[in-house]
Amino acid sequence: MSLSQITPTLFLSGADAALNAALVSQKGITLIVNATLSHACPAYPGVECVRVPVSDLPSARLGDHFDRVAERIHGNRAGGTLVHCAAGMSRSPALVMAYLMRYRGVTLRQAHRWVQESRPYVRLNAGFWEQLLQYERRLYGKNTVRVAAVEETPRTRRPLTLPPPPPPQQTNRLTLVPRSPLMSRTSVMSQSSAMTPANKRRRGTKSSSIKV
Repeated sequence: MSLSQITPTLFLSGADAALNAALVSQKGITLIVNATLSHACPAYPGVECVRVPVSDLPSARLGDHFDRVAERIHGNRAGGTLVHCAAGMSRSPALVMAYLMRYRGVTLRQAHRWVQESRPYVRLNAGFWEQLLQYERRLYGKNTVRVAAVEETPRTRRPLTLPPPPPPQQTNRLTLVPRSPLMSRTSVMSQSSAMTPANKRRRGTKSSSIKV
């Protein structure tokens, strides 16, 4: 069981923590946000449960719930709030990051760092990243990060440094990269990729990074 504390009254977890009545009582939780399709909302006295019925797929419209969930979290003055999905890695972190942007006045880059410091293994899918980028643009009129494709294997997950050959199945996970005036497409490439004549000819090829 893993319960991550984001603020003194905001917690993030997988579905198991929400089923632990003693833990919910100990943390003073009075609002549970359940971002799953299949996990039931537990019935605890004095605890409200808000259902966000969204699957962990890039095509799922989690962004449609950003404002509603953020408002409920912000309006919960009676106690703490627990936001959870199945594993606490994608749907629930995205909802928490949206809340932090709207009511804590932070950028997406800062919200991601905030959540990741408390829960290092968060892994949002590509669709949720794009929806958070759209939400940040709506709130602030610009984006503070871009995202780059990540190659995932059973043993490792690492940012891609060069455009790979087309994989059998396209990855749907993205990693966050800070936007900066000093950054360019070549700044996310490995140092071993010197600008040889061959590389110069390839410079016009499409990068695996996604810029916004």
